[in-house]
Amino acid sequence: MTIPYTHHFSTRITPQSEPIPGSKQICNSAGGYCFSVDDWTRLDRFLILGSEGGSYYATERTLTVQNAEAVRRCVAADGPRTVARIAVVSEAGRAPNNDPAVFALALAAGMGDAATRSAALAAVPRVCRTGTHLFGFVQASEGFRGWGRGLKRAVGAWYADREPRELAYQLAKYQQRGGWSHRDLLRLCHVKLTGPANAAAQWAVGKGGLPGLETLATSDPLALLAAFEAANRAATAADIVRLIHEHGLVRECIPTRWLTDATVWDALLEKMPLGAMVRNLATMTRVGLLAPRGDAVERVVAALGDHERLRRSRLHPVSLLVALRTYASGRGVRGAGVWNPVPEVLNALDAAFYAAFAHVEPTRKRWLLALDVSGSMAGSMVAGVPNLSAREASAAMALVTAATEPAHHIIGFTGYGHGANGAATLPISPGHRLDAVTQMVGGLPMGPTDCALPMLYALERELAVDVFVVYTDSETWHGAVHPVQALRQYRERTGIAAKLVVMGMVSNEFTLADPDDAGMLDVVGFDTAVPQLLGQFASQDDLGDRTGLTF
Repeated sequence: MTIPYTHHFSTRITPQSEPIPGSKQICNSAGGYCFSVDDWTRLDRFLILGSEGGSYYATERTLTVQNAEAVRRCVAADGPRTVARIAVVSEAGRAPNNDPAVFALALAAGMGDAATRSAALAAVPRVCRTGTHLFGFVQASEGFRGWGRGLKRAVGAWYADREPRELAYQLAKYQQRGGWSHRDLLRLCHVKLTGPANAAAQWAVGKGGLPGLETLATSDPLALLAAFEAANRAATAADIVRLIHEHGLVRECIPTRWLTDATVWDALLEKMPLGAMVRNLATMTRVGLLAPRGDAVERVVAALGDHERLRRSRLHPVSLLVALRTYASGRGVRGAGVWNPVPEVLNALDAAFYAAFAHVEPTRKRWLLALDVSGSMAGSMVAGVPNLSAREASAAMALVTAATEPAHHIIGFTGYGHGANGAATLPISPGHRLDAVTQMVGGLPMGPTDCALPMLYALERELAVDVFVVYTDSETWHGAVHPVQALRQYRERTGIAAKLVVMGMVSNEFTLADPDDAGMLDVVGFDTAVPQLLGQFASQDDLGDRTGLTF
């Protein structure tokens, strides 16, 4: 009897629980085998996705340590390049949360060589744009270094480089975080300020009083701080409303006892930044300010529909997705607050999510968008956002591409079923509202991960596909053939030079994409740059040419 040796050892068909012979595959967190991304891709993944909550197979601590080691290796290999990348990702608003960038910058400032430390400290104003960011940077820095002259100069420059009114705004709005306050930092850095800026700093450290509010012009930088103190002494809501109108006080400057009054919120709404407005939609509804067909609702809808204002706000699409999902639920993630969602607000949030992405011309390619809806995707939290799983967010990102590309097919896949039966068409389209889609995908049965299924599904149904986009955490172990082998089978049998994009949904080191195959691409998900990057990659006819792509 002839022994079928190739059933046990083959480069064309290999179980995902084993490495492809001769490949550079490594064992992933689930015990399967896939490829490893390089440290620069890992840096991007960490900066954009973070590691809060860990993943299904890796704890938060394990994932954070692995990411930090990748950042450290980047710092050791090319510190200035690492710092430049941190600053670019942070400034561009590519991440839902700036904390990973702040941490990575602190690591570079503490573990880099002299040139890297200097570059990192010089980049503090670019990455730490608010007092909260600065507190986070100082807290993280203490894990890597002491309070030397370089750190003192960097912190001092953060205060000294601000115009007096902007400094007063920072002192009033962002007062403390993580056990740090402006009083602490100003005392440690010994920065020398003059004029109104010095008076504001003296107020922050408790060494100087302020002139009476009635003696200050509204344009005087100290007027904002005097108004802050007056708000703490206010006897009526009308007093608070007047201070808001005259001096531009923001929500963080208003004593808690007045934040249940609709007239106070109405005054705040008048000049409220878009990001703050989105974060406070539930509260404004709960206190009665936002009601169907009300004037305040019209203002909110108009603000969310202003594409230029949305662009300037740098509001991340994930923030809009979370706001829509939370607001539609009528119940807070934390606390016992409840409200009746206003339909006009829900529709405006949905439209704003799509508008947050730059307009991209359709490629006219044939797309198969494949969502990993396995158990591991449900167990991974997106960028520290409570109750938003990777598989729910992946559905939202798939709809962005679907809204651009007319020739698309959306499927969900797990390891259940035989052959391609673990993959099935998802009954969703760009016409569905995002909150309904994420709820539907979040309710799908869990199962093991077989990321070869999208290609097997297309082969079985004789679908013509130019670009497969797989949204996954790459923690795959289940299946009789590796995804790259399934893609090569598809290319051979159909004659189509199909491409594969792996949309990384978790900040780990794993990918399905073969780094030696130019027809495969790794992309970090949840990013405003993603649709344009997908379009660039799909439109290139030469599989050996990635010129012009921005990873």
